[in-house]
Amino acid sequence: MARRGLGRLATRLREGVWEIPLRRFLALLLVTGLVVGLAYGVREWTYDDRSCAPGVTRPEGSEECVGVSATDYSFGRPQLADTIRAIDRENDSLGDDYVTVALFEPFTATDADNLRDVLHELQGAYLAQWKMNHDANGETPPIRLVLANPGRTGAHWEHTVDQLEGMTTTSDRLRAVTGIGLSTEENTRAVRELTHRGIPVVGTSITADSLANGQQGSAQDEKPFPGLARVAPTNTDEARALASFAKVEADRAVLVYDDPGDPYTLTLQESFEKLLTGSRYQPWPFTSPADRTEEGTTANDFRQIRDRLCDTAQDVDTVLFAGRHTQLRQFINALGDRGCRERRFTILSGDDASYLTGDRKLDPEALKDGTISLHYSALAHPDAWFENPPSTGGSAADAQDLNDLLDAAEANTAAKTDKPLPIGEIGLEDGQLIVAYDAMRLTVTGIREATPGGESAPTLTDVRDQWTNVSGSARVNGASGWICLDNNGNPYNKAVPIVRLTHDRHADFVKIAWPTGKPPEKSCLPPPS
Repeated sequence: MARRGLGRLATRLREGVWEIPLRRFLALLLVTGLVVGLAYGVREWTYDDRSCAPGVTRPEGSEECVGVSATDYSFGRPQLADTIRAIDRENDSLGDDYVTVALFEPFTATDADNLRDVLHELQGAYLAQWKMNHDANGETPPIRLVLANPGRTGAHWEHTVDQLEGMTTTSDRLRAVTGIGLSTEENTRAVRELTHRGIPVVGTSITADSLANGQQGSAQDEKPFPGLARVAPTNTDEARALASFAKVEADRAVLVYDDPGDPYTLTLQESFEKLLTGSRYQPWPFTSPADRTEEGTTANDFRQIRDRLCDTAQDVDTVLFAGRHTQLRQFINALGDRGCRERRFTILSGDDASYLTGDRKLDPEALKDGTISLHYSALAHPDAWFENPPSTGGSAADAQDLNDLLDAAEANTAAKTDKPLPIGEIGLEDGQLIVAYDAMRLTVTGIREATPGGESAPTLTDVRDQWTNVSGSARVNGASGWICLDNNGNPYNKAVPIVRLTHDRHADFVKIAWPTGKPPEKSCLPPPS
């Protein structure tokens, strides 16, 4: 009896001892679960995922998706999607022994003119990639194309350059960068950094003398951008070609220029000033917004400049305009409403004027009656080599090769892999597609010439050293004309199409002009500078 009573007591004690901790343990588990769940929920509510796509992110303080994309990600720009899908499909077909080239452009551009420029350069780069991979005649390595976005204004160039440098030592085997379409301060910094890190760069439509080697009176062996090659002529060469076309007389011309300007407008201004030695009038400045795609208050400046132009002597009939396309459009619109309607004026400007072909804010009446005409030096034009072309400097056959690719892509509605894929709406009048195609072909030529026999990829240094060899019979026969590089990586005596803008925004080809005043010799060997 006593033993059973003690047993029951022991049982109750054990139950009491364990019951209290168990209830507390369960309560603790519940509270812990709530805390963890709340913490996880708070993290989910507050965690800021900065990723946009593989290789592409939104830097701190920015909502732009920047970086290097090797997928079919189109940066939120639907007009780019067709071409980017075509590039992605070509990349996927290459296997593992490729070499990578990056197209450096502001893929998140918001300005309609700049975005159209990006689309056309993207299309040209893809068509060249496809041609160089499929018509290679056994030449290697295959070329993979990736997209490098520094942001709509180029503000995130450093982030993107860092990524590109990292890709030179991985299985990406990045060996060159092409693109760099605009001569801006940001692009200048990016090119300087890329080239000083040993990465070869091939510019498409950059024309500023300050974004070139061996220019602006520097010693010829001084290369601020070692490893930079360019397809487009410098502003100095464009101005010389314009002058040979228009036969500018200094005492009948005035200069209108952007103050303080950017690399493009500054070097264009300097080139025009050399043509106007002896002019009877001082140059007339205007001040643009920092972002030259914006309207700002510049139209006020142009109303005053318009009135001063009417005050000049009656024999003044030429305006050299050193400014960007937005300001050029404002100037033309103001000049169309001038008081001296009986006087005729010819405006001469650089290749940035090509953007006006898509600018719907241009007043068609300003150019309609023919008393105002705009002629500008284009980077390329689809008609340049089909209307009485010269015997040297380029050819209709080279231009037709690109046309055939465009036709094949447009007709490939079944997406056959043995033809280039459709790339969306095509535009050639601004010349951007053509020069991007030529720049990519030059890039691939350098890579393949630098690749040792039996090797799958060249070194960065060997690619960079190839640019001095691109002349004579080793020139690149571009759709925009012959590309014969001097020792500074600049095209020698490159064909410059002179174009007239019509009132309905068409770019009518006028003639080919030459920086030296005549086409190059058949040998296309640059003389001593």
